[in-house]
Amino acid sequence: MSFLIGALKIIFVLGFLILIHEGGHFLVAKACKVKVREFSIGFGPKVLVHNGKETKYTLRLIPLGGFVDMLGEAERKSEKGSFSEASVWKRIAIVIAGATVNIVFGLIVYFSWVSIDFNQISTTIDTIETNYSENLKELKPGDTILKINGKNIHIKNDLDEALENIKNENLDLIINRNGNKKQIKVKASKIINKYIGVYFSNLNENDVQIQYIVEDSPAEKAGLKKGDLIQKINGNSINEPDQITENMNMDELIFTVERNGLSIEKKVIAEDVPKYILGVMLKPAEKNIKNRLYFGFWQTTSYLKEIGKNLKMMFTGNVKVDQMMGPIGISSTIAQTKGFSEFIYLLSIISLSLGVSNLLPIPALDGGRLLLLIIEAIRRKPLKEDIEIKIQMLGFSFLIALSFYIAFNDIVRIGG
Repeated sequence: MSFLIGALKIIFVLGFLILIHEGGHFLVAKACKVKVREFSIGFGPKVLVHNGKETKYTLRLIPLGGFVDMLGEAERKSEKGSFSEASVWKRIAIVIAGATVNIVFGLIVYFSWVSIDFNQISTTIDTIETNYSENLKELKPGDTILKINGKNIHIKNDLDEALENIKNENLDLIINRNGNKKQIKVKASKIINKYIGVYFSNLNENDVQIQYIVEDSPAEKAGLKKGDLIQKINGNSINEPDQITENMNMDELIFTVERNGLSIEKKVIAEDVPKYILGVMLKPAEKNIKNRLYFGFWQTTSYLKEIGKNLKMMFTGNVKVDQMMGPIGISSTIAQTKGFSEFIYLLSIISLSLGVSNLLPIPALDGGRLLLLIIEAIRRKPLKEDIEIKIQMLGFSFLIALSFYIAFNDIVRIGG
């Protein structure tokens, strides 16, 4: 039964997100008077076929993609209703429509998830921790933090980010106290965290696996490897990632891992990493409509910023290809979701990822086609058709090779 439920969740998520993606291309193409010969969800053998007045609608066996076949898209045609005869701006609108729908849908779902499944922390101080009170004499319970060193603080994420980026303990705060803004100076408290440079994930209910190791980190220097199963840390059995955190605050960590069926011990010397904290406890946000809209908006904005950071890391080489996840890995993650809230959250992430990844400037993706159209708009004439076809084929070959590599990593990751 659990297998069937997992399969239905995979089919629904992938099928629905592909449907709205291709639907975006389809509807904008129709609006731009471009003839759509076939609208297909899935690949492989046809399961259902409906012949419309102008368009053939098909449902295919493998729900891992889809396409909108437009007249004059693959080969330029001069007849009426051809994609290649539409203005460059109409073609740009058609090309970006699918990704735009996925991104907008993902943001709406994420906003709704945050607003409805409401469990937010405000930026209003509840208590000042005794250990840090000497540095925070100017602060009082009930103060709402508005700015730190000039950075606007809307939600707790903003406060955490501001503290991560400070260079010393001196902080300039703007607070709201009883309806009045007040500028005060306080000192953050410096604490030392232990860093080894490892990211973990639950392989199943009883096994914790190393998912990623930061290059040149203490873990890599010690000989730990991606895929190692964590059995013990300093003699303590490990069954879930939270237990790792409990055992991390030490200078030396003895990892007992399983690798290729063998039990291996590795000694990791942790590095000291300084971190600044404010030393206050914040109040839970009240559950009312105003706060649901407020936190929904700012959490979604913060989420978008994180996506931007991840894209920047991808282009600067800080994200490796073996960290990427393809349809197999995504399907496995979908199948393992527990509860409606977690499922909806994942739906928003996948929709956003699908939209953003499709806009990457890789030929054969929507982003690659968009780049060619932008070049055409700048040149005021298209590239030669044979050159454009070669670029698209090169991109397609790269995409196929990348897909196989990611699929292989997904299988290894799932199989342990």
